[in-house]
Amino acid sequence: MALLIVTLVWGTTFPAMKDMTSYLSPNWIVVSRFGIASVLLLPFIFRARWADLHYGFLSGVLLFFCYLFQVEGLSLTTSNRNAFICGLNVLVVPLLGIVMGKWPDRRIVVALVLAVAGLFALCWEGTFSWSRGDTLALMAALAFGTYIKVMEVYTRKATRLMSLTASQIMTVALMAGLWILLREAPRGAVSVPNDSADYYAYIWEGLKLYKWNLIYLGVVATAAIISLQTWGQSHATANEAAVIYAFEPACAAIFSYFWLGEVLGWTGFVGAILLISGMIVSQWNTPERPPTSLAPE
Repeated sequence: MALLIVTLVWGTTFPAMKDMTSYLSPNWIVVSRFGIASVLLLPFIFRARWADLHYGFLSGVLLFFCYLFQVEGLSLTTSNRNAFICGLNVLVVPLLGIVMGKWPDRRIVVALVLAVAGLFALCWEGTFSWSRGDTLALMAALAFGTYIKVMEVYTRKATRLMSLTASQIMTVALMAGLWILLREAPRGAVSVPNDSADYYAYIWEGLKLYKWNLIYLGVVATAAIISLQTWGQSHATANEAAVIYAFEPACAAIFSYFWLGEVLGWTGFVGAILLISGMIVSQWNTPERPPTSLAPE
């Protein structure tokens, strides 16, 4: 249930970020939302154990590239198409498990087939044209699939999950800020007058213009939801998490319709049904976990 709530909220982030990409660069969107979340989670860094900070840093580096590729790709394609390709991370997790010598359960295989078919139906646009935005979205899928697998390990090793969460969110914010300094400032992807003062004035106007989007992304979709995701993944396998996350494109399509007016056709509804079916199948005959594994932090 925790991971399903995470997925529902994630679905809202596609139109929320897409709405801003016409003004703010993807890097500024990432650094703003994770900067807000870092301030909120700062208390969990105090007295944190080194191991938790270490796990958070490593997973944060990976998470930074997940969001960088996703938002960069989102600025170059539609929300639906970006969500579909990013959703292919459901294949990455079991493939990584196979590489590591662990074959997925039969129910996971069936669930993956349903999920991938649902993703395809959801975002089929009658063409197989491929763009740079699609390539970036695919890189996001690979990075996020790896992130899910890594979190399966780190959430079980961590002493305090909130310290791990705060550490990884701060790592993303710091890396996004460094990325801006190295790759974008004083001008970069946006068109502004010649001096850096005008550049930062331009960015400040954008931050004020989309302040409610950024507050929502920082407080709800980052600080609260990544904390819930970390807790949820400590009680689920990476394969189960990946299949539940496969519902994200359906959520993105629904919210994109109401937020941006992007239309979902009949194939989209078929895809949503297949995705939900995949989630249900992934939970069939789940082996019972010992009570200690279900105890909250």
